[in-house]
Amino acid sequence: MKVVLKNFRVVDENTNKLGTVVVEGEEIAGIAEGAGCAEGAEDAVMIIDGHGRLTLMPAFVDLHAHFRDSLVYKDGVFPSETLESASLSAAAGGFGTVVCMANTRPVIDTLEKAAVIKSRCDELGLVDLYPVLSLTKNLEGRKLSEICKLEKNSDLAANISSDNYFPLMLSEDGKDLADDNLFLSAMKEAKRLGLPVSCHCDFGGDENGAVRRVIELGKKAGCHIHIAHVSKKEAVEIIRQAKSELSRYDNAFRLTCEVMPHNLNLTEKDAEKMGAESWGRVNPPLRTDEDRAALKRALADGTIDAIATDHAPHSRPDKEAGVPGFTAFETAFAAAYTELVRGLDASDAKPGTKITLSQLSSLMSANPARLIGLGGGSSERTLKRGRIAPGYKADLVIVDTEASWVVDQAAFMTRGKNSPYQGHQLYGKVLMTLHEGRVVFG
Repeated sequence: MKVVLKNFRVVDENTNKLGTVVVEGEEIAGIAEGAGCAEGAEDAVMIIDGHGRLTLMPAFVDLHAHFRDSLVYKDGVFPSETLESASLSAAAGGFGTVVCMANTRPVIDTLEKAAVIKSRCDELGLVDLYPVLSLTKNLEGRKLSEICKLEKNSDLAANISSDNYFPLMLSEDGKDLADDNLFLSAMKEAKRLGLPVSCHCDFGGDENGAVRRVIELGKKAGCHIHIAHVSKKEAVEIIRQAKSELSRYDNAFRLTCEVMPHNLNLTEKDAEKMGAESWGRVNPPLRTDEDRAALKRALADGTIDAIATDHAPHSRPDKEAGVPGFTAFETAFAAAYTELVRGLDASDAKPGTKITLSQLSSLMSANPARLIGLGGGSSERTLKRGRIAPGYKADLVIVDTEASWVVDQAAFMTRGKNSPYQGHQLYGKVLMTLHEGRVVFG
């Protein structure tokens, strides 16, 4: 099936130009610069015209989301999110690839459990889901999970299929292990398997101390440490310093990190307005304007590698009772675009805190794809995503960067109606998402 997307502003980490993209089957077949329609479009089953006004980008890749799915619905009551609602929400937000955390029910601590949830998501065909495997059994922090028994297939393309699933990342979610020796053992297993460990640095409530701790343990293990949802300026400096010293280590130690849109847009004052111990509660908490500025500078200078969502849906009773977390798929692009890109030349912008749309694409698509091994270093189509180039997977998103809209969470696909942007005006609207060349939203 051929699909032609003509007269779009085509934007990825390397490109920002008017052009036409031709999709054949599940991959991008070609790109033509300028206005008009590419040769061969006469046999296309669908032609989508951007009229020179709309923007075409690679679908986003999320390194950190919570699907809340459960195969067992207690007393017939559905959880605050299901695999179906989360997948619909991700597609509506422009995401094509999502890494979900292990705190489903049951906990994802075996390959069998991971394969089940991936297979169910593959059947839906809305996004590619890659469940993490927990570091310890049942996320209890006492005994290593199945990771110590795994043997990695050298064929990554086979590993990411639901029939032969192997995780692309490991994580204990928000429960970084209290036992240093057990944590180090888990990291050594991660090194053996060649997988990044997503560390949420919530242990003890001290983000700065937790960041230092996982970096030191990562150095000892010689593994890839990925620090989730960085939120404090001091943590940014710790990471920046550690990255500047990476060349000292010859044991494969690697350090990457991510930030969430709500930590870029909002502060503790916003949390107070929402209810600091209810609707405004999130881990890590919303911080100060100084922290926000430090995070934005770190994005601009490359210290922070990716923007993720930490999509965390909750029911109304849970939020009112103080359960932390925000829904984020359907506002992620607009929130990041509004804060980081729109008004690039505005006189009130602090130096070094604005980025281009191509940089934003890199942070939301190409960089996170590379971080989990799906950045295109192979001839396999399944391993090439996050950019708009021939041979890459046809996961694409159409956005209107000129559109402004007021967030109405009641219209969201997610079951969790707990957005921190409710009633806020944002800029940049996702209009359509294509997954493997098929329209899955819009």
